[in-house]
Amino acid sequence: MNPENLKKLVTTTMPYGKYKGRIIADLPGNYLNWFARKGFPSGNLGELLALMQELDHNGLKQLLDPLRK
Repeated sequence: MNPENLKKLVTTTMPYGKYKGRIIADLPGNYLNWFARKGFPSGNLGELLALMQELDHNGLKQLLDPLRK
């Protein structure tokens, strides 16, 4: 994992879909789990979504709080 991706989770917005424009760190768990079941998109977006899903699934979203400031 690239540590820079943690910062990207709180600065990158979802480019399409139901949650277009929402910060990736703020996407709901059920949406992230849907991607985990159906397959993450390729490229950097997919990597970020997979990382966020892991953080959410393991109850570690609060680790991103210091990066939001």
